[in-house]
Amino acid sequence: MFNKILIANRGEIACRVIETARKMGVKTVAIYSDADAHSKHVAMADEAWRVGPPAVAESYLQGDKIIEIAKSSGAEAIHPGYGFLSESPDFVEKVEASGLRFIGPSAKAIRAMGMKDAAKTLMASSGVPVVPGYHGSNQDADFLKSEAESIGYPVLIKARAGGGGKGMRKVDCPEDFLAALEGAQREGLSSFGDAHCLVEKWITKPRHIEIQVFGDDHGNAIHLFERDCSLQRRHQKVIEEAPAPGMTEEMRAAMGQAAVLCAKSIGYSGAGTVEFIVDGSDGLSPDRFWFMEMNTRLQVEHPVTEFITGLDLVEWQLRVSSGEDLPLDQSSLKLNGHAFEARIYAEDVPAGFLPMTGTINYLSTPSWARIDSGVRAGDTITPWYDPMISKVIVHGQTREIALRKLRSALEETKIGGTTTNLTFLSKLCHDEGFSLGEVDTGLIERDLNSLILEPASTDFDWAIAAILARNIGNEKELDGWSLWSVPKQSVWLQQGDATLELLVAQDGARAFQVSGPKFEFNVSVSEVNTNSVTISEPEGLRHVFYSRHNDEITLYQHGNSKVFEITKGYSAKGSAEGEESTIVSPMPGLVKVVGVSASEEVSEGDRLVIIEAMKMEHTLTAYRSGVVSEVFVREGQQVEAGEVLVLLEDDNE
Repeated sequence: MFNKILIANRGEIACRVIETARKMGVKTVAIYSDADAHSKHVAMADEAWRVGPPAVAESYLQGDKIIEIAKSSGAEAIHPGYGFLSESPDFVEKVEASGLRFIGPSAKAIRAMGMKDAAKTLMASSGVPVVPGYHGSNQDADFLKSEAESIGYPVLIKARAGGGGKGMRKVDCPEDFLAALEGAQREGLSSFGDAHCLVEKWITKPRHIEIQVFGDDHGNAIHLFERDCSLQRRHQKVIEEAPAPGMTEEMRAAMGQAAVLCAKSIGYSGAGTVEFIVDGSDGLSPDRFWFMEMNTRLQVEHPVTEFITGLDLVEWQLRVSSGEDLPLDQSSLKLNGHAFEARIYAEDVPAGFLPMTGTINYLSTPSWARIDSGVRAGDTITPWYDPMISKVIVHGQTREIALRKLRSALEETKIGGTTTNLTFLSKLCHDEGFSLGEVDTGLIERDLNSLILEPASTDFDWAIAAILARNIGNEKELDGWSLWSVPKQSVWLQQGDATLELLVAQDGARAFQVSGPKFEFNVSVSEVNTNSVTISEPEGLRHVFYSRHNDEITLYQHGNSKVFEITKGYSAKGSAEGEESTIVSPMPGLVKVVGVSASEEVSEGDRLVIIEAMKMEHTLTAYRSGVVSEVFVREGQQVEAGEVLVLLEDDNE
């Protein structure tokens, strides 16, 4: 076994490898770009070395630099994770030429599966079923169009070097073929430096089912059952599960046999995944699955296989790469229960799953679920890399139990500071078709309109946000001034395009009345905890979970996040914290009293101006002692929100 390994990756997968290496007593070396200098994987590793600037091409793809770091640090092997250099045969050859071990398959095996056309030709000659289509070298547009007509529409154009949905176009009729081909070629050239495309029959109700395989250097190869990855958006996986819904023992045996045949045909060693496209239009049948591609690395979704087998696949990678035989044979493997994995991304789903950035100012996940993540509270999702925040993985003895656990885990996951796909994932977990196991790669697209709907904030949500805006945790009563009633404060909140002024009155430390344009709530808070409050209602208790960062309040409800921004002050004192010299109006209103004049000395807390708004008076006081520099308003004057009323001399003067 190795004493020290270098992990040529970042984020979640780097952390995942470090965890297993630590359990095995293997030291780890992390690499990091300037953007990742303070990241989680750097903190977890035994040592960390800078590899370059933030750009991938200048850091995590610098194979020669990574090998140099590995040798300088005393590492004996390099684990590539997934992505970046994990499927680069040239990098593998350089690693081995340097005297280090590559924790993965040989360059020859990676090269054999690197191009989809060549891989399918090889699989067909090895007896593995492949999708009907043209996988040859002729790239003449008219020729490919004629091949598409021979195959029969609809067809799928695919860049042969593609992955992650890039360079793929579905074509429904001959008139659209040439334009789709040009688009796929451009994307293939841009993403992979290769415009070569192949054309395949489009499966009417396709399912994406893959088989986890493992081989060693001694000619052994086995499969570790299947995963269903049919829930996809833009050809990228969202939720994966194992085993596949509706899978029969006959079909599992047929697919497993084909996957092992694939691995053995190229002398495969290490972890790999053979992906099949399956016709699910009439249930699962052993004669309706076809080879799609092989991923010659560990997959993002490998944890679901670990749950149903009880194995640690990273441990297997290290053991096999150090020369050991496979720890188990096929007959020793047993399938146990059901598992799901959901990928949480920083992305704007309604805007078309656009990647988002931002600093994670609050992060809470259920302790009972497995959470694989490379992100902590305080970390920033940058534009440089994949916007994945974490993976939520659950296991149950049945699919129904596991799905209930996934729903609960997503509801208990709370993330503040950036837009995420949590609401989308929660809705997807309640989708009727998915709940019944009736999955295919078109499910999300068909149900997209309902899945991307963001829940509207209720009047009660606004009221709770208003109470939280005045920092309920300090349990101090309002200190504003009012002539005939209990003190009230004006709170301005914004959510999206909506901005509301709410008035908060307090009678006792935890009794509030919140008034909005068309509503009024009496709220009794029975308990205040960090990031949660308990509200007493006639029907019982209601727990409200929230986070607050600066002037942003996020409410968390059933997997949904509702963000409110405090826009124009939240106390009767008027000006924002830190603007101690400027007193501004927190709302539109009428100046009732001007209590000071220029050159007058005032003390902290002195009354300066009284504003009347919505038939209530709001007192603005001095934040500090000082001398009034200017008074900009007079009694009876109408003022707007944010308008400067009084200015104090600079306290340094």
